[in-house]
Amino acid sequence: LDEISAAVLRDHGCTPSFLGYHGFPATICASPNSAIVHGIPDNYRLVEGDIISIDAGAIYEGWHGDAAFTMAVGQVPDVVQRLLDATEQAMWAGIEQAVAGKRLGDVGHAIEQIGNAAGFGVVREYIGHGIGRQMHEKPEVPNYGKPKTGYKLKTGMAIAIEPMFNLGTADTDVLDDGWTVVTADGSLSAHFEHTVALTEEGSKVMTLLEPVLVGQK
Repeated sequence: LDEISAAVLRDHGCTPSFLGYHGFPATICASPNSAIVHGIPDNYRLVEGDIISIDAGAIYEGWHGDAAFTMAVGQVPDVVQRLLDATEQAMWAGIEQAVAGKRLGDVGHAIEQIGNAAGFGVVREYIGHGIGRQMHEKPEVPNYGKPKTGYKLKTGMAIAIEPMFNLGTADTDVLDDGWTVVTADGSLSAHFEHTVALTEEGSKVMTLLEPVLVGQK
């Protein structure tokens, strides 16, 4: 998967954001099953019933984009599919709140509500971020919060919104490789992310094949 991703980026005139970032050794993050984020691609062979999160960053003409998704390998139990569906739904709920004049607490609250209502662990240690000429810029974009609190969003900003929900506890550990973040109880985890530009019209999702306007001012 890492080799395929590297080739796709090259074919589109992009360079990987992750490779070499603070020493990260791969083009993508590949995080199967209980791995939440920052997994290093290795020789693990996916099997029926696994889930895997792929997180990728690209640089095009000096600008960064960042996106992630979790998918099932074949059939998975209903509760696992609900985990994936809720995490993706929460990402879109956050995106709809990401318009100029709103606050980051509105974004985080929209995400957190969905995770809590579904009974999943909402990861707090790893969050979204501003993005632009650098992959990680201010402000931080938590996946939790109170409405009408926090940093006020402005036209012209770009942020990466990326909820991570766990089937069990929200607590996390880091493996000995220094990168791979896993659930503390070994439960499964899902992660979805898009880069969103705040325009005069609303929030525009930039990390789709064609940019889509979602949140309206």
